[in-house]
Amino acid sequence: MSDSEAEFGLLDTDEAEGVGDEWEEIDVSDTEADRIARKRDREFNEFRKRIKDADQFKVEASVFDDATYGALYKLVQDGHIDAFGGPISTGKEANVYTALSGDDEVAVKVYRINASDFKDMRGYLDGDPRFEGIGSDKKKVVTAWVRKESSNLKRARRAGVRTPEPIAVERNVLVMEYLGTEEGRAKRLNEVHIENPETAYEVVKEYVRRLYDAGLVHGDLSEYNVVFHEGQLYIIDLGQAVTIHHPNADEFLERDCRNVANFFARQGVDATPDELLAYVREYATPKDDEDTAPGSDDDAVPQGTPEDRREG
Repeated sequence: MSDSEAEFGLLDTDEAEGVGDEWEEIDVSDTEADRIARKRDREFNEFRKRIKDADQFKVEASVFDDATYGALYKLVQDGHIDAFGGPISTGKEANVYTALSGDDEVAVKVYRINASDFKDMRGYLDGDPRFEGIGSDKKKVVTAWVRKESSNLKRARRAGVRTPEPIAVERNVLVMEYLGTEEGRAKRLNEVHIENPETAYEVVKEYVRRLYDAGLVHGDLSEYNVVFHEGQLYIIDLGQAVTIHHPNADEFLERDCRNVANFFARQGVDATPDELLAYVREYATPKDDEDTAPGSDDDAVPQGTPEDRREG
């Protein structure tokens, strides 16, 4: 046997019994990493099957694509979700479900990657300095939208506006505080009889001002996304909220004021869109000097790996 054959562990060809037998047997035993990877694959497939077979999800197959299964599985692995409940609401852009996280009930908002209102989403993202360079890829737009909603919720809460608390974000899925009781989700303003509409109006009026003070405009505020929970009013659905730097911020603010004032006027409150808008303009001092660079508003936009950015 030559020195090189000995160095690389080769057998003497004269001793080989057949073709290929001149080499030592290759060790292909599993590593611990291989076993862990296979175990995770099995668990993921079992998780996906449980979701697919669950009665409350069978009619929602269009929502749960492979990317969504992966996102939900990651949230389960990270301890944010332990068990799913039923749907809270369904819409063109997203479905919301209840879930258990430890002893707490949470809301899980799942955005469709192929959202029918994709172009409408772009209208709220374009012009927002936090989301420059997103491009037109649907997956990136929806992912940015979810991060944007989480970021807007955080900013609103810092400003003193009651909103659901965001808990975790993964791809197209947002986990947040559940507003509701054992009897069901919190009721929207259009679903309840308001005993003291004047007080309710003052609260929402102040919320609009505080949002603007924090450099945000809701953009779609109305009786359909203000809910009554445990004696308090909460603002929901802040995915479309924009900063005051957005080119349509003034238009969105005027629309919010019009929707809110007109609703409460129908409840007998002395409210007008012009009066509400004037109040916000006079008493709000927007502070939006931070969080306006691309991706800088909390976890608004995931920066990803260099490979991810090259794919875009």
